[in-house]
Amino acid sequence: MKILVVSNLYPPHYVGGYELRCEVAVKALGARGHTVRVLTSNHGVKGAPAAADPDGVSRSLRIHGFFGHPWLGISQLRELEFHNSRVLRESVAAFQPDVVHVWNLGGLSKSLCLTLQQIGLPVVYDVSDHWIARSLVADVWLDWWNRPNPSLPAKLLRSFWTLSGARGRWSQIAPTNPVRDIRFPRIYFCSRALQDLTAAKGYPVRHGEVIYCPVDTDRFYGEPASPSRPLRKLLCVGRLAEDKGIMTAVKAMASVQGKFAGELHIYGKGDADYTAKLTALVRERSLPVFFHSAGAAEMPAVYRSHDALLFTSEWEEPFALTPLEAMATGLPVIGTMNGGSKELFRHGQNALTYTAGSPDELARRLIELDADAAMRARIAAAGQIEVRAKFAQPVIIDQMERYLVESLPSRPA
Repeated sequence: MKILVVSNLYPPHYVGGYELRCEVAVKALGARGHTVRVLTSNHGVKGAPAAADPDGVSRSLRIHGFFGHPWLGISQLRELEFHNSRVLRESVAAFQPDVVHVWNLGGLSKSLCLTLQQIGLPVVYDVSDHWIARSLVADVWLDWWNRPNPSLPAKLLRSFWTLSGARGRWSQIAPTNPVRDIRFPRIYFCSRALQDLTAAKGYPVRHGEVIYCPVDTDRFYGEPASPSRPLRKLLCVGRLAEDKGIMTAVKAMASVQGKFAGELHIYGKGDADYTAKLTALVRERSLPVFFHSAGAAEMPAVYRSHDALLFTSEWEEPFALTPLEAMATGLPVIGTMNGGSKELFRHGQNALTYTAGSPDELARRLIELDADAAMRARIAAAGQIEVRAKFAQPVIIDQMERYLVESLPSRPA
């Protein structure tokens, strides 16, 4: 296949797992003989050196309102919409893909979805966050043209452009249809929970599939610890932000003082005020909690040097990669059941679980994990076997490749 990938960001510039997963898919599909091109934005990281892109990566789309980019007035936004739509049309015309594989459109023109409908090629959507469920209706361009009760100046300007024929001409470049005209005939989600949330917002996506996030089991590997190995080094990995629940882990460590002889090591960076609150509590209570940072290349060794992962996320995480990496490495996991995590964790079988935001319940789980070495070894082994069987990269790429092939007009019966 010839596959055109469209994404708001693409490594080395990324926010999280969505963009990294996109890169994994691009490289894996290319290694299987498909010709893959990436169309992404020109967003960069201030102060970061510009890296040479591999062949097939075009950074010519423009971001609006996200990642530090300014929100634009309607006239400037019109020019941005025209630019993005033209870039997409030119990329399709030059590459002649068999299928367009759309990833995260957060900060990009959602009119691109309508442009693709005008072009008429097969389109497959990979949805791994809430950009459809929670953000699509807020697209500034489409909302401006279709808002039922606009401000008086917007109403007058919209009427003038409509009656003068400008809207009709412009819609041939950057469509102005309402959001409800966007169709997702071929779509898959990274979790059933995210699909359910999107459907609950009124989008017809129940026909879609679920293709979970992959983990690189060639990088993330290890032997589950024997029952004779004590539980001493706990690990938290993630942004230092309230929705990640790191404070809950720190409070749990305060609750187990005198009952648990281990340490908590937190890897991540984040909000300065939240980080200050964490470190203040650690100092105040003299807790055995330590803060670190590590690059992606170092993370396999970080997992292997710890005895268990605390996955403390308190928001509706679509489907997190961190517990997959830990389980693949052979660590037992204590985690919350928000969002897609309920599709991974089974309490007492492949993990221990607790109610998000409850340091007391997390403390009880810590004591249980510390006291029962046989259970610790059992859930670690079960988790590793399951992750390697269901979530290893080749398994997930097989599913993704199959879905793309079946999206072609000449797909096999």
